[in-house]
Amino acid sequence: NVWRKLWSRSGHLAVEWLTGPLDVFHFSDWMYPPQRGGLRTTTVHDLGPFHHPEWVDERTRALHVPKAHHAAKTCDVLFANSRYTADDVERTLGVPGEKIVVAHPGIHPRFRPDGPAAEGDYVLAVGGGPRKNLSGAKEAARIAGVELRVVGAEGSLGFVDDDRLAELYRGASAFVFPSLFEGFGIPVVEAMACGTPTVVSSHPSLDEASGDAAVRVDPESPADIAFG
Repeated sequence: NVWRKLWSRSGHLAVEWLTGPLDVFHFSDWMYPPQRGGLRTTTVHDLGPFHHPEWVDERTRALHVPKAHHAAKTCDVLFANSRYTADDVERTLGVPGEKIVVAHPGIHPRFRPDGPAAEGDYVLAVGGGPRKNLSGAKEAARIAGVELRVVGAEGSLGFVDDDRLAELYRGASAFVFPSLFEGFGIPVVEAMACGTPTVVSSHPSLDEASGDAAVRVDPESPADIAFG
């Protein structure tokens, strides 16, 4: 949105024009207007557009890269959704570690083992875009001879609401998440909270979401995913 971009980058018309005086201002990924006073904070979910610009479109790069640089220069506190992302912010953006706070995301209580479950014998995947590596999941399903159901824009099920997603997690014989890069990996935690066995990429960005509970596999190897 051109107005959000102009407001964020102009340096004029502080946010207090709308809010009045404030103690803390936490801005989003999509706009970062100036402020006159109070602590300035934001959350960094990942730095994917820095490391793999080929995975995102030009609009996403144009929004997220300047926002991250701006946050590094102006924020009193930066929240990161994992220790992996916090270390990445410190290393890539040069933010001192003492200004970064790790705040792992939580999940809704709807993601639990008891409750309605989808029918069928299938493996579930969630997401879309190059970094989610759905091609690897699909090839792994072919090798293993199992039905793969995919939630998301590129998936067989399309987008579903969260109640239906919980049903799909519970009904799946396994959940597969062979992502090539993440900030945290919330679908992994949702699936495990529903009691579903999870097969997850061995990329270190998924260590915190997986803990010791997931089967870890080489995301670049469909055979490794299939036999995980």
